[in-house]
Amino acid sequence: KVSDMSSDTVYSTGWNLLNVSTSMDNRRILNDRRITRDEVLSSLVNLRQLTFEVTDACNLQCKYCGYGDLYFGYDKRETKFLAFEQGRILLDYLVSLWRTCPAHSAAPRTYLSFYGGEPLMNMDFITRMVDYVEKLDVHRNFNFSMTTNAMLLDRYTDYLVEKRFHLLISLDGDKYGQSYRVTHDGKNSFDRVYKNVKDLQAKYPDYFTRYVEFNAVLHNRNSVARTHDFIMREFGKKPTISELNNSGIRPDKVEEFQQTYRNMIESLHESENYEKLAEEMFVAEPNTHDLLLYLHQYSGNVFRDYNSLFLDESKLHYTPTGTCSPFSKKLFVTVNGKILQCERIDHKFALGQLSANGVSLDLDAIVARFNGYLEKLQRQCSLCYRKRSCIQCMYYIEDLDATQPICRGYMNQETFEQYSSYCLAHLARHPHLYKKLMEDVLID
Repeated sequence: KVSDMSSDTVYSTGWNLLNVSTSMDNRRILNDRRITRDEVLSSLVNLRQLTFEVTDACNLQCKYCGYGDLYFGYDKRETKFLAFEQGRILLDYLVSLWRTCPAHSAAPRTYLSFYGGEPLMNMDFITRMVDYVEKLDVHRNFNFSMTTNAMLLDRYTDYLVEKRFHLLISLDGDKYGQSYRVTHDGKNSFDRVYKNVKDLQAKYPDYFTRYVEFNAVLHNRNSVARTHDFIMREFGKKPTISELNNSGIRPDKVEEFQQTYRNMIESLHESENYEKLAEEMFVAEPNTHDLLLYLHQYSGNVFRDYNSLFLDESKLHYTPTGTCSPFSKKLFVTVNGKILQCERIDHKFALGQLSANGVSLDLDAIVARFNGYLEKLQRQCSLCYRKRSCIQCMYYIEDLDATQPICRGYMNQETFEQYSSYCLAHLARHPHLYKKLMEDVLID
C-alpha cells in the first residue's frame, strides 16, 4: 500500500514495522557530502524566514534569559534599536537575488519576523518594514510574525490584528510559574501579561484562535503539567514547552543553572495524568518525538517521493550532523548587524555583516567554514550509529573550534541499540502512534 501523507508528498508503505536494523548496516550510509555555494544561494533565493533582532532592549529581566547573566556567546546588550534603513538595505539585497535567480515556486512564501529583546519596544521599525514590504514589486508572498512577552500588547493590538501577525507569546503558566519573568524593579509580569492576552482573546477571538500561540520555559517554579493545563484552560492553546538551554553557560553560573533547570521527561512523569498529557502533547512529548525520528529514519517505510522507492539509501552521500545548512531555515540579523543562520547560536559564528555600506556576505567563505567544521567531525560522525536521525547542532559543540571537537550526542552500537529498544518499547505501549506519526507528521 502506498498512501499520500501530505501536500509535501511523503509516502509510507504498509503498517508493519519492517527490518528495523541496529546492525552495521546503519553505518554504510556515506556521510561525506558537503554543502555547495549553489545550495546556499538557493536557500537565500527561497528564503523561508527573515528575522530581525529589532532591539536588544527589554522591559523584563528574566532570570534565565539567553541574553542574561547565566550565558555567554552574545554581544553585549546596550539598549540599541535597529534602524529602518538597515533593514531596508538587507531586504533590498535579498530582493535583488529574488529578481535575478529562479525560485522553486512561482510565488515563494517568506515570513518577516521580529525578535528582541522585546520587539514591541521598536514598533517604528516594525511598521515601516511592513509598509515597505507591502509595496515591493516582487513575486513573493509575505507573512509577519513576532515573539513577544506581551507587556506592550495592549498598545498595538489593532495593528497586529490588521496585519495578521503570527504571535508567539512567552508565558510560563500561572503566576508562580511566571515569577522568573520580572520587570526591572523585580515585579512579576504575570498580571499585566495575562490581562493583555485575555483582552486580545476577547476582542478578536477569531484572530486569536488562528494566529496566537504560546511558548513556555520549563524551570523549577513550574511543571509541564501545570503549565500545559493552565494555558489550555485559560486560552484553549497547547503551548510549546522548552527546557532551559544547557549550552553556553557561564562557568561561575553552573550551580545557579542547575538549581533553576528542570528536566522535561522527569516533570512529565511527575504528573498525575501522564498518559493523558502525553497524548495531548503528541510530538512535543519527548518520548513520542524520539519515536517519530526513529520511525521516519529507520522503519524503511518513509519515502520523500515515488523515485525514492527505488533508491538504495546505503549508497547515498549526505551531509552529516543535525545542523541546518546556512539559511535553509532562516536568516537572522542582530541589532548590531551580524548575519547568522539562527538566533540560537553563538554570535561568533556570524556569516556576514550588515552595515550602512551594504551587505557583506561571502558565500564561498560561508561554504568553506561550514564544510571545515564538518571535516573536523567527519571521523566521529562516520562511526555514529544515530547519524541518520542526528539532532545535534554542531554550533552547540563547545570545542567546535578545536582541532578535534567532540560531539556528546555520539552513539556507538551499544547505545544505539539501547536507544532503539527505548523507542520500540514506547511504540509497544502506544501502538496507535505508528499510524498517526507516519500519516500526520512530516519531518522537514
